Amino acid sequence: MRHALYRATVILFVALIPARMVVAQQAAPLRLTLQEAIHRALVANLNVLTASTRVDEAAGARARSFSSAMLPRVNAEVYSNFQNHSLAAQGFHFKSLPGIPSVVGPLSNYDFRIFAQQNVVDLQSYRALKASEQTLDAGKMDEQNARDLIVRAVASLYLNAQSAQARVDSAHSRVTDSNTLYKLAKDRHDAGTATGVDVLRAQVQLANDKQVLLEERNQYTQYLLELARNLGMNPGTPIELAEPLEYRTLTQKQADELLPTALAARADYLSFDHQRQSLVEQQRANRARFYPKFSISGNIGELGRSIGSVNTTGLIQGQIDFTVFDRDREGEAQQLASRIRRIDDQIDDLRRGVDEEIRAALLNLDSANEQVSVAAEGKQLARRELDEAQDRFAAGTANNVEVVTAQDELARAEENYILAVSRHVDAKYALARALGDTEKNILDFAASR
Repeated sequence: MRHALYRATVILFVALIPARMVVAQQAAPLRLTLQEAIHRALVANLNVLTASTRVDEAAGARARSFSSAMLPRVNAEVYSNFQNHSLAAQGFHFKSLPGIPSVVGPLSNYDFRIFAQQNVVDLQSYRALKASEQTLDAGKMDEQNARDLIVRAVASLYLNAQSAQARVDSAHSRVTDSNTLYKLAKDRHDAGTATGVDVLRAQVQLANDKQVLLEERNQYTQYLLELARNLGMNPGTPIELAEPLEYRTLTQKQADELLPTALAARADYLSFDHQRQSLVEQQRANRARFYPKFSISGNIGELGRSIGSVNTTGLIQGQIDFTVFDRDREGEAQQLASRIRRIDDQIDDLRRGVDEEIRAALLNLDSANEQVSVAAEGKQLARRELDEAQDRFAAGTANNVEVVTAQDELARAEENYILAVSRHVDAKYALARALGDTEKNILDFAASR
């Protein structure tokens, strides 16, 4: 009986091993770096995908303009007919001449022909082509700007999760300290050197810290859900941050030195510039509406009364077109001039905005640096205060009120440090966005020491 039971237990255990391995594999969290998070967001984000389709649309418009302005138009025709002709309907009357019918035929005709036309000089179409090229470049910059905004947003979400993770670690450390205090109070109470109030006070502190730990864990999970959603991942996918919140200094420059570089790299600023160039080309196309256009066209084919009797025929000709009266051109010129003035105002406003973003980010960096320094010192002092309070309580020279108070002070100091470091990292990310080329700058700034 025992042998049979042993065999059954072994078989059941072996059968459950693969299932346990599968569950363990499914539960393994994805270790997510900031770079991986950015990559996933750029692949899956709707705004980036939409901007990409607009670039494809602009590329199609440019291809159409190129075909219209630069490439010949070639088409072929093949036809045959079988018809009668009424001479009377064409003004011929032969009533006085017997034997001549009023309808002749039937007649057949076959024609196999290729037609071609090529614009030789057409400045209006050429300028329209150049305008479409600038529009395509503007679309590419809009796509890059969408990518930069997504990178900035994902970096902020990742930073929120890092801050939440740091708060979880801090709360867990407080639970450990409170548990140590409770054990110490209980041991001293059992030894008769502490009161029941000390034990009760330690229990209350431990319960409060456990409650805070649960709240911080829930908040951390919420941030991971939000991060997964914005990365195009299933919100149920377990995620683990591979990079904890850290303070890393950044060498700073003056705003006046950074502005020219930023304007040369900011995709939204470059998009406005390309849009303006497109409008300038459209203005040139507008003026070219009065310029002469020269084109060459021709055809060649086989023509005959029957398929067996066709002969080669063809035509080649040159054509010059002049626009004598075109009132619409003045209205179009007025529209284009107005749009250029509007985009000039937008460019000036964005230039000031970029300057402001750089200066604000630099100010926040300076302030955050000082806050981190002060918070780090406060954290060290609070830890020393807690250690001394614990030593005094362990020695019996004080009750644990000082310990509980020191724990609260340490918790406040750790929160101040987390806030300061988070502000510093966010200021670096804001500067990376202000300087353009956001993805590269954010990853460089995150790795800087």
